[in-house]
Parts: sequence; C-alpha cells; structure tokens
Amino acid sequence: MSIDDKINEALGISTDKPTTKQVIKKDFTPPVPRLEDKNKEDVDNDYKYSRENYYNLIERGQDAIQGILDIANESQHPRAYEVAGNLIKQVADTVDKLQDLQGKLKSLKDVPSKTNTNIKQALFVGSSKELHTLLKNKNKDVQSDEDKSFKGKTITPTETDISDKWFRLHK
Repeated sequence: MSIDDKINEALGISTDKPTTKQVIKKDFTPPVPRLEDKNKEDVDNDYKYSRENYYNLIERGQDAIQGILDIANESQHPRAYEVAGNLIKQVADTVDKLQDLQGKLKSLKDVPSKTNTNIKQALFVGSSKELHTLLKNKNKDVQSDEDKSFKGKTITPTETDISDKWFRLHK
C-alpha cells in the first residue's frame, strides 16, 4: 500500500473509480465581419453595425446566463444567484438599447415637412420706399404697379425663436 492510498483511506476518499464529468463542447461562432455598403448613407451603415453588435452581445449574454445558472444550481451559493440576477439585468438593458436604436434611426430619417414657428423679430432688407409701399398695401388685395416691382421673399424658419425664453429665465 502506497502513501497515497494510506492518506486516501484516512480521509475517507475512495480510489476505486474517479468521478469525471463529461465536457460538452460548444461550437465556436466567429464574429461577423463588418461589411459596409458604399451605396448607403453612414446612418444606415452605423445602424446595421450597431444592430449586429447588440445581437452579438445579447447572444453572448444568454450563453453567460446559462453558464452562471448552472454554477448557481450546483453550488447553491447566494453570490452565484446574485451574479446571475445582475447578468440577466444587463442582458435586458441591452435588449432595451436595441429597441431604442430603432427609434433613433426613425427620428434621424424623419424630417419634419413644416415647422410651426412664430417670428418675433424680423429684419427687412430693402429701401425705405419699398418698406413704405409694403406696409401701405399690406391689407389690400389688389397690388399697384409700384408693388409689382418689389420682389419679396418668404422665408420659412427652421428653428423656433427662443429669445423670449432666454429673457424669462434670466430676469
């Protein structure tokens, strides 16, 4: 009897048949290379790349959740369950980010056709005669020959005038 057998006997360890677990081999899937389409806008390419990354993160997170749940079930240790709960929350947050990505893309692509703005201050560029004529005939439907010579341009603003808000905040 060797010294190892004596120690195993004293400790109550059986040396008859070693217990081994079968190792499960999972197939490795390499990350998908980033393919950029030159015909599309940067917004579309970035959206596609972000979406692929979120999907990849979610899949890896699900694999990690399964692994930590197996460990938690075997060990019955509260810390393992806490780690599993945190991992589940992180994967759920990633899923939310994936959904938010859709809304962001939609807001980038949707351009408002017309904005409702009030012009508080306007600058007239022209001669005083043209301004006088414009103000004199403002409410008349029929224009005189003098008015027809005046070439005005209607400007549609793209941003809201916020000067009143600034003054109200800083009083």
